[in-house]
Amino acid sequence: MNKNLFPTRRAVLGAAAGLSVALAVTACGGGNPLASDSSAPGGNGSSGSSVVVGSANFPESATVAEIYAGALNAAGVTATTKLNIGAREVYIKAVEDGSIDLVPDYSGNLLGYLDPKTTAKTAEEVLAALPAVMPDGLSVLDAAKAEDKDAMVVTAETAAKYNLKSIEDMAKVCSELAIGAPPEFATRPYGLPGLKENYGCVPAKFTPVSDGGGPLTVKALLNDEIQVADIFTTSPAIPANKLVVLTDPKNNWLAQQVLPVVKTATVNDAAKAALNKVSSLLTTEDLIKLNDQVSGDQKMDPKDAAAGWLKDKGITK
Repeated sequence: MNKNLFPTRRAVLGAAAGLSVALAVTACGGGNPLASDSSAPGGNGSSGSSVVVGSANFPESATVAEIYAGALNAAGVTATTKLNIGAREVYIKAVEDGSIDLVPDYSGNLLGYLDPKTTAKTAEEVLAALPAVMPDGLSVLDAAKAEDKDAMVVTAETAAKYNLKSIEDMAKVCSELAIGAPPEFATRPYGLPGLKENYGCVPAKFTPVSDGGGPLTVKALLNDEIQVADIFTTSPAIPANKLVVLTDPKNNWLAQQVLPVVKTATVNDAAKAALNKVSSLLTTEDLIKLNDQVSGDQKMDPKDAAAGWLKDKGITK
């Protein structure tokens, strides 16, 4: 297995894409992912007997969308997919206008998008705050335990050398450590400003690495060019390289649980039950495995990876 390879989504989640993204795809000849598809029922019905599941344009989102669609079909709700729609600015509007009926999202980023001034921090606070800020006609269903969020990650050797288990531990020796992260980490509230405000951590050096916590970041960490890296928690590079994720007791990063955003009027009770069942079973460890299957050496199609997960969990035979 390629130990340094894993999917990244930071550029997708941070982009102010707007609807022009979907239009630009059409202009480039790739086809609008939101264009009508005669083979895809749903999107404008009211019964919820058929639905269209969308996804953002990164592999993890596409895989979860395929899991949702597979679970819905197993429950007798006809479901098709429209994958790789774009960033949140595009796919939330697509649910609103009925181009799709539901999409997987991440609780903290969704809340921050809908309410930039939110004071919620914990997983419970984030989930409690979401219903009140959802756009008219949209709602969120049950959140999974599965979470994909930024994390401060170190090698096992660095963790042992400094006795690191949490960012609080890291803060005690922060002046001896170089942190590697995307350039925006220097100014984003959850980046260097957040580490300083919440933990009193000012690193010896900040090294910008423009691959969203990807292979270059991992390589720099393994080569000890940096001692701490900002990497997503569902990265297969973490278990593959026996990296250590430091806990975040002061919630510098919002909780990022996977949950479905749905068009309330077009998703019926049977569909909601099927989606909630997925959320009750999906774990962070599952996301890591799925990401490795899809974006690692296997290069598995998201639909095939999703089918394997659904069978393993007893949702399909």
